[in-house]
Amino acid sequence: MRAHLLLLPGLAATATALLAGCGAKAPGAELFPLESGHRWTYELRTEWEDERVERELRSFETLGSDGSLDDGAAFLRRSDAGMDYWLRADDSGVFRVASRSLVQAEPERDEARRYVVKAPLAVGTQWAAPTITYLLQRRQGFPAEVRHSAPAVPMNYVIEALGQAVDTRAGHFEGCLRIKGTAALKLFADPVSGWRELPLLTTEWYCPGVGLVKLQRQELAGSPMLLGGTLTMELLSWQ
Repeated sequence: MRAHLLLLPGLAATATALLAGCGAKAPGAELFPLESGHRWTYELRTEWEDERVERELRSFETLGSDGSLDDGAAFLRRSDAGMDYWLRADDSGVFRVASRSLVQAEPERDEARRYVVKAPLAVGTQWAAPTITYLLQRRQGFPAEVRHSAPAVPMNYVIEALGQAVDTRAGHFEGCLRIKGTAALKLFADPVSGWRELPLLTTEWYCPGVGLVKLQRQELAGSPMLLGGTLTMELLSWQ
């Protein structure tokens, strides 16, 4: 969901064209494949606070090095929802530099690097990036999705654990890295509790040679005026 969620809420790639040293690999190069020829299919399961459950499939593919940006090549990823993402890698990690939706004619540059994985790959490494709410909705009013009116807020990420084992329907994975993201969005919850800071929580698992295998996004409202939920993104297949 970040590179994701988009996200969105994002390296088994050598990425030599984008790295400073000849033959060098970016930190995290086994955790987020960038070179062409890869494809991932995920199930997105949303459990709403009103007890509804929604499911959909989402696929991503890597298209290799692309020259669409005016400052040089970047690796292009594309989702079947019509989103394009441009990423680069260097000694600081792997990061997104631009994106484009179906309604945009040209890529939109990120104001700053949006890291997927940041060096050093060690417990406690931290970084930040802006995020929006993906799930929170108003029970009444239009548009229902809070993201259309609420500002982006900073999300703080930290590498929580290394060497994790993760099971998904795509298989069992070892040696994975777990990243935690936390943010808070201030909203008028209801006339009784007034304005509250609602937590936005993300947990992501990246595994060597595969990439993102699981993501969980939690945006709970606990309000009669707002609706939240939990989104789980689970890897079904990859190549």
